[in-house]
Amino acid sequence: MQIDWQALGTVLGVTLAVTIGLVGVFTLGIVGLAKRESAPSAEGGVAVSGGSAALTRTGAYACFALCAAAVAYGIYLIVA
Repeated sequence: MQIDWQALGTVLGVTLAVTIGLVGVFTLGIVGLAKRESAPSAEGGVAVSGGSAALTRTGAYACFALCAAAVAYGIYLIVA
C-alpha cells in the first residue's frame, strides 16, 4: 500500500482553510448580532439607528445562511 502524500497534503490544506473560513464567517454573524444588542440607548435600553440595525442584522443572517449553505453542500458531497 502506498500513500499519495501530495493528495493527502492537498486535502489537509483545503480542509484547514475551509474550516477556518467557516468558523470566521460564523463568528462574524455572532459579532454582528452582539453589536446590535449591546449598543445602549439614551433611555438605558438597547437601540441602534434604524438603517444600521437592519444592515447589521441582515449581514449577520447572511453569514449564518452562508454557513448553512456550506454545511448543506458538505452533506451533499458525502451523500452523493
